[in-house]
Amino acid sequence: MAESSARLRDRAATEALIVEAGERILLRDGFPGLNVQTLAGEAGCDRKLVYRYFDGADGVVARIAARAHADLVRSLDAAPASGTESLRAFARESLSAWLGALRASPLTLRLMAWALVESSPLLNRIEAERSAVLQAWMRERRPRLRTPPAGDAVAVNAVLLAAVQHLALSGGARPGVGGVALDDAGWARIETALDALLVAFPE
Repeated sequence: MAESSARLRDRAATEALIVEAGERILLRDGFPGLNVQTLAGEAGCDRKLVYRYFDGADGVVARIAARAHADLVRSLDAAPASGTESLRAFARESLSAWLGALRASPLTLRLMAWALVESSPLLNRIEAERSAVLQAWMRERRPRLRTPPAGDAVAVNAVLLAAVQHLALSGGARPGVGGVALDDAGWARIETALDALLVAFPE
């Protein structure tokens, strides 16, 4: 029994080393540098263990994504709840919280950038799981949220979400977007601009 427990501890420790190695590679070198060989080299283990414990690099990426999603949940849960009944105010609250959560999770941004240039069942699943994180948080904050009968608030929300996600992605890659610097003052301007754009939502 003691021998079995020791093996389990060793496996858990090795899995953790491999996942942490994958995170470092993803943040340092980007997704082109993430493969079984680099994972094993970074973690200081045999390549066979990456296959044995994760069925290859995809299993490591899935574990990294799960950790990134947990970070998003923590960031969203830390956002103060306004308790507003206004759809417009709630949309503003949600977009601001999502922007903050994305900016606080470099791993999420790396995974999002990867999905923009490559399509695979794994990356598609990760994208769907990330979307489910936001949807679950919104349902928890506003369990009786209903789409207004007039206009297309869902499409407007999709456009704004895409804009927020692009800005979050750009923040780690370039100094500004469209003449707005992505520094503290620029992010404040972007938050203010969200208010102007949300006039399409009913109060």
